[in-house]
Amino acid sequence: MIVALIFFGHLVFSLIVFTKKWQDEKLSAGFMNLALIGILFAVGWSITGMIAKALMEPKGFGLYFDRDTFSLVILTIGEYLFYRMYYSDLFIEGDKGKQ
Repeated sequence: MIVALIFFGHLVFSLIVFTKKWQDEKLSAGFMNLALIGILFAVGWSITGMIAKALMEPKGFGLYFDRDTFSLVILTIGEYLFYRMYYSDLFIEGDKGKQ
């Protein structure tokens, strides 16, 4: 269940970034950002999978929190920190013109 929530969160985030980049810039910028998110997800999951393999057994901490879920949680935390800096201009709302 946790894995499904993480995948759904990535899907929603990808669609939001694609839509905002498509509207603000152009369609190719949206697809380029989708490719960036996909590549970072695939490579990051491989790296965090190796880290999780070194730290815990395959059964993990229980039925719903196995080693793959642990690696996805580590990946999601890392991606959150990275994307918060990289896409900071997309998600900050406020009075940009007022001083």
